[in-house]
Amino acid sequence: MSLRIISGQWRGRKLIAPEGDITRPTADRTRETLFSMLQSRLGSFEGLAVADLFAGSGALGLEALSRGAASCLFVEQNPGAIRAIRSNLANLKAQAQADVRASSVLSLGPAKAALDLVFLDPPYHTGAGEVALDKLARLGWLSPATWISIETGADEEPKLRGFDAAADRRVGKARLTLLRLAAA
Repeated sequence: MSLRIISGQWRGRKLIAPEGDITRPTADRTRETLFSMLQSRLGSFEGLAVADLFAGSGALGLEALSRGAASCLFVEQNPGAIRAIRSNLANLKAQAQADVRASSVLSLGPAKAALDLVFLDPPYHTGAGEVALDKLARLGWLSPATWISIETGADEEPKLRGFDAAADRRVGKARLTLLRLAAA
């Protein structure tokens, strides 16, 4: 699959996708829809602290960096995907803005500070996104101001206790849901 940065300082730059079918890179059209949904809510990505969880190629986090995010935490456990993320960061000369962790999202410890924007693109039909969100909320990675995007299968209804859905859209085989922590 051919991936590219859609907008921002690296617009049009090609990205390397992990080899094989272990990961499922978010299609350009789906990413365009997602970033349009976020742009209308955030206004700008300038200075944001972002996380790309279940990162795969890192395309979501790299897109946010291209649009002005200050930093991105990439978490991925597949070795081929980690190599692709590191290669993409090197090609874009963006290593200083990135923290790449070769581990499971569930192994993250307590956060130093809540993030502004979190992308979750877990394997479809596993419930892994819901489990990760619960843990991230308990460990301080999320605040009421954090925007969260979770991608699931188009036919998948995420079960999100403690979160309010701000938007929900189907794009091809994917379902994009934007969330915020529910008011206590």
